[in-house]
Amino acid sequence: MPPQHVPPGQLPPPPGWTPPPPGWAGPPRPAPALGPGGQPLASFGDRLLAALIDGALSTAVMMVLLMPPMLILFLNMTGDLSRTNPDGTLGPTPDAFLTEFLLPLFLLQLGLMVVMFGLYWLYHVEYMKRTGQTFGKRVMKLRIVPLDPAATLDRRMAGKRYAVQYVAAGFLPGLSYLDGLWQLWDKPWQQCLHDKFAGTVVVKVAA
Repeated sequence: MPPQHVPPGQLPPPPGWTPPPPGWAGPPRPAPALGPGGQPLASFGDRLLAALIDGALSTAVMMVLLMPPMLILFLNMTGDLSRTNPDGTLGPTPDAFLTEFLLPLFLLQLGLMVVMFGLYWLYHVEYMKRTGQTFGKRVMKLRIVPLDPAATLDRRMAGKRYAVQYVAAGFLPGLSYLDGLWQLWDKPWQQCLHDKFAGTVVVKVAA
């Protein structure tokens, strides 16, 4: 073989090295893991980004709903703190503090929790079951499909996902992390725990 020309500043090729043939694109890449219906399974990164998008959207909606009642409660509390009692003392009495501060705050938190779970149900069950996508999953081009390719995603499946991913994870410390990370070692469908409970998988789609 005639000696090959080496451009200035580059090291010469090792002995026995031959250039790749024209059109060679490197070693073959492993085929992506496929779901039961033949679609590529969603990667951990894509699912995480979709969840972050949905979380940001949910947080924005909750902040809009939270601000008015919190502002009203704060204004009422500010007025009560500067109130002069008949005995000449300032601020609420212990009984008034319980009934005018702690109780309204507790009821507000309880009401917001009910509203939050209700909105999450509408978004992650009623809205998602129509196309298998939330807004975050649509942005990342992901879709939730039944593990059985012949089945159709319904309210029961979506409700089971919701029960594990949001209700149970909201009351059991650490479950949300375990649920999300389960995909990294689950075989063959790369399911999270809420997928397993509901009998669903998440796949990559064109749109």
